[in-house]
Amino acid sequence: MHRISLQQHADFEGWRVQARALCSAKVHPSQIRFIPPDRDNTLLDFGVTDLPQVRRKVIASEDFMDRAARVACHNDPDRYDRLYQLLWRLQDTPSLMRNTVDDDVRWLIDADKAIRRDRHKMHAFVRFRKVGDTDQGREQFMAWFEPSHFIVDLASGFFTRRFPNMDWAIVTPYRTAIWNGESLCFAPGGTRDDVPEEDCVEDQWKTYFASIFNPARLKVGAMTAEMPKKYWRNLPEAALIPDLIKTAKGRERNLIRSLNAAPNPLAAKATYQPRRVIPDQTPQDIPALWKQVEACRRCDLWQGATQGVAGVGPKDAALMIIGEQPGDQEDLAGQPFIGPAGQLLTQALTDAGLSREQVYVTNAVKHFKYEVRGQRRIHRNPTIAEIRACNAWLEQEIAMIKPQLVLCLGGSAARAVNGKPVKISEVRGRPMTRADGLPFFVTSHPAYILRVQRYEDAPKAYQEMVADLKAVADLLAA
Repeated sequence: MHRISLQQHADFEGWRVQARALCSAKVHPSQIRFIPPDRDNTLLDFGVTDLPQVRRKVIASEDFMDRAARVACHNDPDRYDRLYQLLWRLQDTPSLMRNTVDDDVRWLIDADKAIRRDRHKMHAFVRFRKVGDTDQGREQFMAWFEPSHFIVDLASGFFTRRFPNMDWAIVTPYRTAIWNGESLCFAPGGTRDDVPEEDCVEDQWKTYFASIFNPARLKVGAMTAEMPKKYWRNLPEAALIPDLIKTAKGRERNLIRSLNAAPNPLAAKATYQPRRVIPDQTPQDIPALWKQVEACRRCDLWQGATQGVAGVGPKDAALMIIGEQPGDQEDLAGQPFIGPAGQLLTQALTDAGLSREQVYVTNAVKHFKYEVRGQRRIHRNPTIAEIRACNAWLEQEIAMIKPQLVLCLGGSAARAVNGKPVKISEVRGRPMTRADGLPFFVTSHPAYILRVQRYEDAPKAYQEMVADLKAVADLLAA
């Protein structure tokens, strides 16, 4: 009997070297035991130096080697023996991997699926907590995670690519991954006590999670399938879930009741609106402008929309904020930015020291563009032609308000103001000027922040938006 000790739980390279030598020497699987750290060690050790001198060429398909590299991370203590069993059989049956009903192949496929799933869960449910800053100003974070398998090495590369600009450590019971911005290294595992219980952005994340929780879309089975309860104890938002589920039905009823209690008479226009002709005369004030917008037929968006949504705010506002287009709630109410994105914008303005009451808010496109899915109207991006069709109205608004500065939320608004597309990541954070001298600023649309799904990204995206708004406030005060 040969006993092969492996140094790590997920030691695929160590297994590969030893398995190749053993298989080449025609050592039968029944004569080998691979001993990873998680396996009971009670067997005799003859070592690989006692191998017979028989040699043969060892073959293995790429599919097998790829799967074997992942399955080496499985928590099955017999995983290396079973991999060697498959390698041995592949020498006589090179097409073995195509026999998906074979017990050994079936085991390999199922184990590979388990590893992929565990890696996905680690990518989704690691929650970093800030622990400080380095002397060079780099933020430092730690996270506690309990994987089902030995996947820390396999899964950590994802985090180096996603968070290259911060120092972080992911602590698990068996291994710790550490990133310092230049290299990824590993250390022994730790305990939950090694990671802080909470950090400064945790309350912000809970508020965000609760605000995007839609009781009308609650499906407990699907939610627990995607977010198994074993991960809940390490998720800060998990403490909110039982109460959100418990109150979901009541909140849904209240939502339906509020909609039924206040039907918008203009909603009837969503089914049919007669075609009208745009007056030729130039409007002299904002009310006259909106009457003409209501009659606008320069594109087809008016046919599905309830109404054209007017801008709101002081007529002498120093700051004009331009979004993309009205949403579902804005279309029914006839007011811009009153839905979830509008509420987030209001909060960001407040955090930046700006008052929404002092800002003129409007959209680049005046009618709601959507597609119907079931009973819901889902937002669709306007086309370039639709943005251009509304541009005359927007330019007249700018001419009437005469803002000191225009803030564009998202790419569509920036295109409407600038006349050409811009890449937000390249232009945000710095003022720009149009050919006619109008200064403008570009940042993300709040709806983009609401669509961010990852815990680490949402607060960061929000803080970036607040930073942009503070820069806007500084420009106005200068």
